[in-house]
Amino acid sequence: MSETSSCLVTKLSHYMPLSEKDEERLARLEKSERSFPAGQEIYQGGDENRNLYVVKHGWAFSYTDLPDGRRQIVKIHHPGDIIGFPDVALKHATTTLRTVENVCLCPFPKSSLDEILRKSPRLSALLISIALRDHVVLIDVLRAMGRMSAQERISYMLLDLLARLRITNRSMTDTFRLPMTQSQIADYLGLTNVYISKTFLRLEREGFIQRDQDQVRILKESEMIELTDFHDRYAEMDTSWFPQD
Repeated sequence: MSETSSCLVTKLSHYMPLSEKDEERLARLEKSERSFPAGQEIYQGGDENRNLYVVKHGWAFSYTDLPDGRRQIVKIHHPGDIIGFPDVALKHATTTLRTVENVCLCPFPKSSLDEILRKSPRLSALLISIALRDHVVLIDVLRAMGRMSAQERISYMLLDLLARLRITNRSMTDTFRLPMTQSQIADYLGLTNVYISKTFLRLEREGFIQRDQDQVRILKESEMIELTDFHDRYAEMDTSWFPQD
């Protein structure tokens, strides 16, 4: 794999070697690019579900509105992610997509998956496995959000983000960029802005993390893993059952 390979190729090749043909198929998903400024909605829940999106640069999130007007962020998106997979079987989007910062997305119609499904059984199995793995991750997040304290929730979120980002940045150690605002983090974790602010300060004071503007450094990763019973669902995947091309 070349140094100029996309984040999507880097992410998928983490789990299995990709053939030249498969890299070409994935590259076609990224042939069109669109840039969006920070804070822009790309699509809304209920819109016709025609396209999926590969994240090339920047962060975004998917959210849904609650009946009382509050917002629940359900998924944070990084470079290398495919946005829209959970809705691929539905005619209309179930969430709204909004950018955190300036973002470059590569939209592609759902029909573009046709060639991969027909001609690359192993790549198809990998994409399906990632979608199913994300369902397990959602169960983990629901457990964390429903039963953990504010300190445990933020610790869990930071560990989850670090584990995900390490897949597309293999040189990453304990430090990553967190461009989300306190309000956005609060909407993801189901907490108030005050709790987010106080808890981040507590984590810093107790030596768990260090912050410098939007940079976060995890200082006590093993202790945070023990505190939250965090399981890294991203590092490995069982590919033993994948069909041969």
